Amino acid sequence: MQGHYVEDAGQYYRLEGPHWDALLTRRELYEYLSEIVSKSQPIGDKLPCAPEAPIENQEVWAAGVTYYRSRSARIEESKDAGGGDFYDRVYSADRPELFFKATPHRVAGPNGKVRIRNDASWSVPEPELALLINSNAKIVGYTVGNDMSSRDIEGANPLYLPQAKVYDQSCALGPGILIAQEPLPPTTRIDLEILRGAKVEFSASVTLVEMKRDPVTLVEYLFRDNSFPRGCFLLTGTGIVPPDSFTLHSKDEIRITIAPIGTLVNEVA
Repeated sequence: MQGHYVEDAGQYYRLEGPHWDALLTRRELYEYLSEIVSKSQPIGDKLPCAPEAPIENQEVWAAGVTYYRSRSARIEESKDAGGGDFYDRVYSADRPELFFKATPHRVAGPNGKVRIRNDASWSVPEPELALLINSNAKIVGYTVGNDMSSRDIEGANPLYLPQAKVYDQSCALGPGILIAQEPLPPTTRIDLEILRGAKVEFSASVTLVEMKRDPVTLVEYLFRDNSFPRGCFLLTGTGIVPPDSFTLHSKDEIRITIAPIGTLVNEVA
């Protein structure tokens, strides 16, 4: 890490003391950071170094089929494999779909490179709200997540999901973490823009009101018989799926914006 910083009202403050893992697992993180800001002098209105992925030793997990659009896309892509009905049942069930997504070394940060699998022919980004959860199963913050996905691999057989989802640079987080005491409102919007050269190849938006699953419930299921001593991140699913004719290309630029948090920008390697 090049340093830890907190931004408040357009000013940056340097954090001294706990390393990242200890910081993220503090019981009262919001109050702790507020006290630092109140007692410190700002260092300016610009971040003094390039931001990195806001992760050290946390695992990244993900929830699937939490939006109706995702349900429809999964059903369509897997119908030839006989798996379409699975996704409809997951969407309607009490128990959510949760799966492991990434270890820290597989996570790209802001302006880092994400990858598409060499053995995939149909790849897309999945723009998602990511929850930061402490070791006590409390949501303490939010960031922007990109759950890169190989649709042809997952569509061939639902049991191939880990291969479609988990590989080097298959996830991105950033540009920072919004530490908040209250949940984000349902009107919060997620915007996706994919640039190919100077042209916008695809763009779309969705709001959190379209998410079927409640984030608190997702966290409760994740922590059932599971512990995260350093905290974890949970991607909450996507409501934006490009048309079936679209696949990512090398050099594409992916821009995901959640206004209260910022914009996560990544290039496809």
